[in-house]
This record gives sequence, structure tokens and C-alpha cells, in this order.
Amino acid sequence: MKEETVIVWFRRDLRLADNPALAAALDGPGRVLPVYIHAPEEETPWQPGSASNWWLHQSLQSLDAGLRRLGARLNVYQGASEAILVRLIGEQQATQVFWNRLYDPATVSRDTGLKRRLEERGVECRSFNAMLLNEPWRVLNGQQRPYRVFGAYWRACAVELHQAEPPLPPPKRIVDPVTDTNARSPAELKLLPRIRWYRGFEPVWTPGEAGARARLVQALETAVPGYGARRDIPAIEGTSRLSPHLHLGEISVRQILWALLNRFGQSAAMEGDLRRYVTELGWREFAHYLLYHFPATASRSLDSRFEHAGWLEGDAAQALLHTWQRGETGIPIVDAGMRELWHTGWMHNRVRMIVASLLTKNLGVHWQEGARWFWDTLVDADLAANTLGWQWTAGCGADAAPYFRVFSPARQAERFDPDGAYIKRWVPQLAQADRRRLLHGVEQADIHTGYPPPMVDIAASRQAALARWDAIKTMPREAS
Repeated sequence: MKEETVIVWFRRDLRLADNPALAAALDGPGRVLPVYIHAPEEETPWQPGSASNWWLHQSLQSLDAGLRRLGARLNVYQGASEAILVRLIGEQQATQVFWNRLYDPATVSRDTGLKRRLEERGVECRSFNAMLLNEPWRVLNGQQRPYRVFGAYWRACAVELHQAEPPLPPPKRIVDPVTDTNARSPAELKLLPRIRWYRGFEPVWTPGEAGARARLVQALETAVPGYGARRDIPAIEGTSRLSPHLHLGEISVRQILWALLNRFGQSAAMEGDLRRYVTELGWREFAHYLLYHFPATASRSLDSRFEHAGWLEGDAAQALLHTWQRGETGIPIVDAGMRELWHTGWMHNRVRMIVASLLTKNLGVHWQEGARWFWDTLVDADLAANTLGWQWTAGCGADAAPYFRVFSPARQAERFDPDGAYIKRWVPQLAQADRRRLLHGVEQADIHTGYPPPMVDIAASRQAALARWDAIKTMPREAS
């Protein structure tokens, strides 16, 4: 009987394969205690939304089932992470705690202090990289400062497909695991709401490690080939839709790169699509990089001038926000996106940019309001990616879209939904509409369908957005 115990602390790494912390624990002499502690308030400025909790419930159930097949179980707790770990260390005579690193500002600070205090108690703490190809502190410019432009950052990362390392295999068996009879099961966290409003999610998503593997296989078949040409078309599955699986670590970026290498690595015809797809993984890396180096950006614009941009506030802002949230703006491509989000917990990335541009530039509502709504409704709600996306579109972040670039919803629909298939699917009131109405909406409320006219004049509101920019563009920026 092994006497020493190592605690493997699962967080956003809810998988068995390519899990460095778990693999290292199983390679050692101690018995393994798999632990998950539900303490969302310790990681982000906002509590996880309902969509995220739905996914987390399924993912924890999947991980627990996988551990049970190996002879163990997931020991679930709720409360302050440090207090629970300290208690478990005492009760189980644990001598080691292993975990995989996270890069959110609050988590980085907490982990540093936690490691120091546990080591003062004589407990060995080891952390591993299971999330990124390049950890944020490893990529700096010539002045040893963080990059603010994606292109320069990604060139410095120099990620090539042929350099992909094989992922760690899943364990075959956990011999003599530790089980805490006082631990909860995933279901006891009660993450699912009583009312099954999430029924629209169920036919679309399969959370968990097995679902992530299946989604990757599908992406290799249908999304990666032709990715460069198909990725911006919202009516088709032209993207991999792996983002929610990546967010909770049900699959690693290393597993994805290895699968790409084995499937397409020798195909010269696929080079352009592969490079474009891997670059999108690079944007995910850049999002975590920025949040690590500029932690205040979760709540403040990286370009400090935009803190004085005259954002609309009060009841007027809330009324516009509410109409936008409900997908009742009268702007077809925007309403299609907002309704897709509500029904499926996801929105196509091209449409995310369109709806964000309307809210922040045409309506003048602060990007944080949109970020909070996405945080509550997206199954792939990730603090780093959400912050990067909203600041990029609003024009106030790193490598941001120029502020004067205000998306024309009609032009975007004309380019990326030319036959209106996406709009007709999510805005059935326009199923019989002609092309002009699909692009621009209706001139006045349609008494037969109830579809409203556009809530804002796109041309006039664009000029108002440019005027707000003119008022702040000469202001000095605060040093970061």
C-alpha cells in the first residue's frame, strides 16, 4: 500500500489525455487523489454565466466517468481553494500538490501565494503548462517588453506544424487511488438550472473529452479543408467549433496540432488552410498573453483614451442594450447572430464582430456591457478571448481594428451571407423577404411578422462614432 498521497488539482484542464499534472502524479510513488474545487469567484471578475455552468456540469460528469473507468473518481468540493487543499493535505497525509497553470490575473496571483504557503508547510507543489504553446513570459520584444501587435508576436512564437510534439497518452489505469468519502459528486454542485432553457444546446454540443475528440475528427474532415475560404461564412460549419472544449481544457492545443500534422502535414495543397487555421490558434494564445501582461484590461480599455470616449450611460444605454440582447434591432444579420447565441450558446466569429461593432460604435454602448452579455450566454466564455475580441472591435485594445472601421451590417451580410441562408434560419420573420430586406431590414414595422425597422440609422450613427473618436484621439495615453 502506497502511503504518500499526491493531490492532482483539476481546474480548466478537464481531460485525462495530455494532462501533464496527472501524468507526473501517476509517474511518482504516491497514491493519487483527483480533486476539483468549484470556486469561480477566485478566478475572474464575473461569476460564470448560465451557459458556462451548463457546459461545466457536463464536462465534470465526463471527467468523473473517465476517472471511474480507470478505477478512481473525481472528488468535488465547493469553497475556498486554499482552505480545502490544506484540509485535504492534513486528512490524507498528502505530500505533493500538482496542477496545470492558468494565466488569468487573479489566478496567477493566487497560485503564487498558494505555492509559497504550501511549501512553507513542507508540501511540494509542482505546476505544468497544459494550456498554451508558448507561456506569456517566454515571448518578449527586443526591449524585453510584451508585444501589442499580433503579427509581431506570432512571428516571435515561430510556431510551425512540423514542430508539433506528441501529446501525452491517457492513463490506462489508476492503481490504488485515494477517494474522499466526504467529497461531493459533480451533480451536487447544482450547476444546471431547474428550467431546461438550455434544450437548444443539447443537439448542438457534446461537452467532455470524448465530445472534444469527436469535434476534432469532424473538424479535420469538414472545417480545416477549405478553411481559408469557408471560415467567414456563418451559414455553414466552416470553423472547428473547438473553442468551448479548449476553454475547459477537454482538449489541448498540442493535441490539435499533432492531429493536423498527422492528417495533413505532408499535403502541400493544404498549406494555406493549415497556416490560416494554426494562426487562429495563435490568436487564442495572444489573448492569454495580453491578459497576463495587461491584467487591467479585463475591466479597462488598453488604450486609456477610450475611458473618456463618451460612452452612452444610464437608462438610454440600458434600453439599447436590451434591444440588442433580444435580437430585435431590426438589422437582420445582427438579430440573426444574437438569436443564434441565445438558442445555441455560440455565435459565429464573423457575426460576433458585426454585433459588437453595432453595439460599441453605432449605439455607443461601452464594450464592457457587451462583454458581460457574451460572458453570460456563450458556452465558450473565456475571459482572455472575450476581452481581446471586444476591445479589438471597439478599437481600444492591442492590435485593434481602427476606430474608424465601423462594420456595415448590410455590406457584411452581402459578402458573407449572400443568399440570406443564415439570416433566414435565425430570423424566420424574413424567410420570404427579398434580398434588399434581408440586407437592410424593413422600412417600417411589419404588421404580419412583427419584425421591427432598424433601431438606428447606420450612416448617421457611424458619423457620431467618428465624432467621438475625434474628441479623444489627441489625448495622451497612460503608460501601461
